Amino acid sequence: MRSIGEMARDSGLSVSALRFYDRGGVLVPAWVDPVSGYRWYDPGQLDEARLLARLRRAGMPLADIRLVLAGWSSADTDLVLKLLQTHVRRLESGLSDARGEFSTLRALLERREKPMSLPRTTAVRLAVSAPELAAALDAVRFAAGTDPELPMLGGVLFDIDGETLHVVATDRFRMAVAQVGTGGYAGPRAQVIVPSPLADAMRALLSGQEPVRLAVDGDRVTLETGDRQAAGQCLDHDFPDYRRLVHVPAGRRALVDVATFRKAVETGPVRTSDVRGQDDTSADLSVLKVTADGTVTLCEDGGDDQNHVAVNRAFLLHALAAGARDRLVLELGAPTAPIAIRRPDDEHTFSLLMPVRLEN
Repeated sequence: MRSIGEMARDSGLSVSALRFYDRGGVLVPAWVDPVSGYRWYDPGQLDEARLLARLRRAGMPLADIRLVLAGWSSADTDLVLKLLQTHVRRLESGLSDARGEFSTLRALLERREKPMSLPRTTAVRLAVSAPELAAALDAVRFAAGTDPELPMLGGVLFDIDGETLHVVATDRFRMAVAQVGTGGYAGPRAQVIVPSPLADAMRALLSGQEPVRLAVDGDRVTLETGDRQAAGQCLDHDFPDYRRLVHVPAGRRALVDVATFRKAVETGPVRTSDVRGQDDTSADLSVLKVTADGTVTLCEDGGDDQNHVAVNRAFLLHALAAGARDRLVLELGAPTAPIAIRRPDDEHTFSLLMPVRLEN
């Protein structure tokens, strides 16, 4: 007999998913301990569980999955093939409809004006503190994208607005924002996307304490410190309007000791997600919950508790490191709301991590 944990590990289904499919009569364990309620599976059920996992990843409705499993167990090949073919046709039809809608949206986007698109000014000159800019780049660099299909995310946004410089990076799954004070510029708001390699070269120059000079000339950006400089072309794209994305619903707040919490995340329970990240690999998830006394705990699984929020464990560890504080504030809202990681002493520097939906 296989335990539910062994079944989850070998089939690709989570423990909570196996419980859900048991309650729904889709994949019922061979035996349930009448005292503990612990589920045990016959070795022959492993193939059914793996088939179930594949069908769910393919998006097949649960009602059809029941029929496929029934046909599978009775060796009714014709039924199984018919159901699979029907589902493929359904997916192809849905994809065709989606392509039509996206084609219409693309045409609308090409015709409409871009009121949020900011022209690049030809003469931006400002001074900024080297330590502050270094800290801002350190706080956001981890969130920059690497997907060649989304080149506008492959760098760090410098958003210059009066005497404030916002430094922003996002890869869709996470976003980080930092703010730096500037001097010497009073022109209109301007934005440039600094490619990640150039942002890294700029960061390497920021070892001193003196102010440095940032200049934007058309599509070229330059950072100068002393007799050294890092310069290059900006990305010729429009960055998403990040200011629409940072207003997230207030959630449960918890002040965490970073060293202790980081160790708990590194050694605590994880769940494996079927959701593919930017490197097309499955991710280990940490399931978090803020208890009534304000403590963040790591849970074994999501269960049915709406206070549980799952997040990519590697992204969470990156954000904790980028926070660069002994203590950080975690804000957890609904399971579908971003997780905010903030510095207690700096409300302008924070990270947002998109949650991962847990399979019931």
